[in-house]
Amino acid sequence: MAKSCLCLTGKTIGRNLEILGKYRKYVDLAELRVDCLDPDERFLIRGFPEQAGVPVILTIRRTADGGHFTGGEGARITLFSKGLAYASADLRKNFAYVDLEEDLNVPSLEEAARTFGTRIIRSFHNTQGMDGDLTGHLRRLFHVGDEIAKVAVTPQSLADVVRIYQAADETRGLEKILLGMGHLGTNTRILADKLGSCLTYVSATDEPDMPPGAPGQLNPQDLVKLYRFRKINARTAIYGITGYPLMATSSPRLFNLVYTEENIDAVYIPFPADSLETFLELAKRLEIKGVSVTVPYKEQMLPYLVSRSDEVRSVGACNTIVASPEGWKGYNTDSRGFSDSLLEFIGKKDLRGKRITIIGAGGAARAVASEVDRLKGKALILNRTLIRAKRLAQPYRFAWGSADSDGVEMMSRYNDIIIQTTSVGMEPYNENDPLPDYKFSGKEMVMDLIYKPERTLFLSRAAQAGCPVRNGYDMLIRQAIYQYLFFMGTEFPTRLMSRIHM
Repeated sequence: MAKSCLCLTGKTIGRNLEILGKYRKYVDLAELRVDCLDPDERFLIRGFPEQAGVPVILTIRRTADGGHFTGGEGARITLFSKGLAYASADLRKNFAYVDLEEDLNVPSLEEAARTFGTRIIRSFHNTQGMDGDLTGHLRRLFHVGDEIAKVAVTPQSLADVVRIYQAADETRGLEKILLGMGHLGTNTRILADKLGSCLTYVSATDEPDMPPGAPGQLNPQDLVKLYRFRKINARTAIYGITGYPLMATSSPRLFNLVYTEENIDAVYIPFPADSLETFLELAKRLEIKGVSVTVPYKEQMLPYLVSRSDEVRSVGACNTIVASPEGWKGYNTDSRGFSDSLLEFIGKKDLRGKRITIIGAGGAARAVASEVDRLKGKALILNRTLIRAKRLAQPYRFAWGSADSDGVEMMSRYNDIIIQTTSVGMEPYNENDPLPDYKFSGKEMVMDLIYKPERTLFLSRAAQAGCPVRNGYDMLIRQAIYQYLFFMGTEFPTRLMSRIHM
């Protein structure tokens, strides 16, 4: 089973020990990044393994490999020698591992390590992209039987991530560390066991003076508690969410909480995907059981479905897919999640007599428009691309317009309720506003389907004018409860309702 290694990047030995103490229960071993230490502190590294009390990797990473060591190779070799010198017969006092890059071949270092039980990790890092032949590279690194081959690359697309999993399948049985760095590679860190990788790296990401050892490293607590890392095995069912860029999502917290509380052997993971077709290829390779689908793929998913629920056919968008022997079955839980949230927000049973502006014309807007029509409301669709607003509005006989000053003028007749469905204003683009020309009167009820940040600029402007406001978190919870039923084939546990509304 894959282990969790805490990458320690503090400037002093004492600070690193403090951080290790904080996270000790979430990690199995530690990596001392000597290249991050203050120069004077580097003389103290020999005593670190005994003080740490867990197996420790000795690493001195060059800037070319994503580290901070700027000295020459002679100075770096001297530091490695200090860490491995005077090794003790008590192996607990020695470094358990030493990370030596593939081009660092110093027989005396290797001999010193092996003499006292320090295993060599033979590593390759590409902080800018991918290696041309991952499988071949792993096999070349594994040139000595007792060494561990490590390849850490930086995928530039989801197709690169697929290549990582392919290389993992082609090197089954080889003792290795294989991972993708950066945002796209986060799932490879969580699914280290599925990759046949013997460990994954984590960092104290909530500590401002402890920068991540490499891009994409998770916090130890998040890896273990949120993503259930120690529970993942060959039988663990994989669920997840896909979209792009997918920089912020609360869905993993919700689903993984339930899997933990209900003792279900499953994990829910974000899969940012720049190509829907490539994601479906990856989903097949990983045997993913169910997926939450978000922007921009809710409409693009339709051709890949073997069956569509009534809601999908009505809305023309799909936000939930479930694997079956025949292929992907598609559902839409946005519609009911939205209407349940909206009706509770306005305190009504339907939308009779309400005139509503819907901003956007994508998959979420389709679900909103369908529900507004079902609940007998009248609406105006505003979108930057006018033809898309028209196409969405016409089947319901709604009004339509462009998301500019002309559309703002039309809103005076449709502003009982304003519903913002686009991704404009979502983290990390918090300063963007989908309709900056609109001036709130304070009488509108305003709902923004974004929930990160908690209040977008658009929603903040509405609140400052005195409008009742609601973000998309309540809708997220409600639609996810419906998704859970499709994923798991059973009702969402009612005893957990209060815990997910947080």
